[in-house]
Amino acid sequence: MCRSIPRCACALVLLILGGCATHAHQLTKVRELYCAGELAEATSSVDKALKRPHNDGDVLRLEHAMLDLCEGRTREAEQTLRQVRDRFDTLEQASLGRSALSMLTDDNMRDYPGEDYERVLVRAFLALSNLMNGGEDAQAYSLQITDKQQQIIDAAKDRNDEESKLAYKQVALGPYLRGMLREETHSNYDDVQRASATVVSWQPNFVYGLQDLERARHGHHSAPGNGVLYVFALTGLGPYKEETMELPSTVALLIADQILSATNKYTLPPTIAPIKVPKVVVPTNQIDRVRVFVDRQPVGETATITNIGEMAREQYEAVYPHVIARAVVRRVVKKGVIYGTKTAMNIDRNSLWDIGLDVVGVAWEATEAADTRCWGLLPEKIQVLRVELPQGEHEIALQGVGSTLPGTPRAERVTITNGRNTYMLANFPDMDPIGKILVNQRR
Repeated sequence: MCRSIPRCACALVLLILGGCATHAHQLTKVRELYCAGELAEATSSVDKALKRPHNDGDVLRLEHAMLDLCEGRTREAEQTLRQVRDRFDTLEQASLGRSALSMLTDDNMRDYPGEDYERVLVRAFLALSNLMNGGEDAQAYSLQITDKQQQIIDAAKDRNDEESKLAYKQVALGPYLRGMLREETHSNYDDVQRASATVVSWQPNFVYGLQDLERARHGHHSAPGNGVLYVFALTGLGPYKEETMELPSTVALLIADQILSATNKYTLPPTIAPIKVPKVVVPTNQIDRVRVFVDRQPVGETATITNIGEMAREQYEAVYPHVIARAVVRRVVKKGVIYGTKTAMNIDRNSLWDIGLDVVGVAWEATEAADTRCWGLLPEKIQVLRVELPQGEHEIALQGVGSTLPGTPRAERVTITNGRNTYMLANFPDMDPIGKILVNQRR
């Protein structure tokens, strides 16, 4: 028996070593570089992490895609996003082996299938990346946004989870893009009207929604000799995950430990380490919107078509009880392993081996880390402004507006084509844009 027990303890220590990794500290550095506009350094940091990923390769690729998009590498961004989209679809059916192993370590051992909001937003950024690189597949991607969100809503219904059904609202960006692209054909205005009505229904606070619907009812894209400029702005820093302590569940387990230890042959490892779970956090951003100038004259401000921060927070709160339940089950499994080891070895209660295994169990539980993997370079909001302009070249300037002094305007020369759409995309994590202002001038 004495030879067997050390072997069991060594096996448990090996499991302990598997539960220590966390994604949050790595993401902090990348976000700081991103906000400072140090995009080359941020990309280098992500590339370095991708050489030795710890089950976080997919979220690292998502960060890389955002950096590529910000630097104007739209084709590379789209390719990476498509790869992660397909991986997430596969991982929705979780590997049983990895899932079981995570019960003996923590959720960082599982392949990460993405949160519900991330699986939807992969498709949203596929649409935007493609839109800025020709736009041939943007409409197909816009349909995928809606389809994926509907799949998630249906899954919540299957769970009979009323809170989930209420939290999983549809994303208005999908129908907005469909209506925008169909309107440029100068036909199919019934489709445009349906898409605009859907936007108003799903995002009633979108201030330009009723204008778009009224224009669609009259079958009007632009006046002769005019074209349309769409300015898309990615504003603010979006949601991320941080580790938090679930104290009520910790206290409940502590009481259960005391009851079971008093009524059974062997003691359970006492619950000293709190139960750690991830929480979605949305930072407070100074920027609220982007003011647009045409030839140095103000023409309007962007409005929110998709509030990513709100979407992430609401959807995660809906599944948070399941996150806690999984953490509690994991803790119970670990206690069960320790108790089973004591039973199998028939060791004496309160002996050195009994106490030693309790110490191993406490250490095993203490090294758990919350799964803070997430898509950390998402913006807080996707915003848009539509402006009808005379054909020809114009100077378009963008300026961040919010709770502090306005940012410094940055200008680009844009050519507007008669009867066609032109698209701009800019990243405003703070009051000033970072990276390149992308322009797709459709001929």
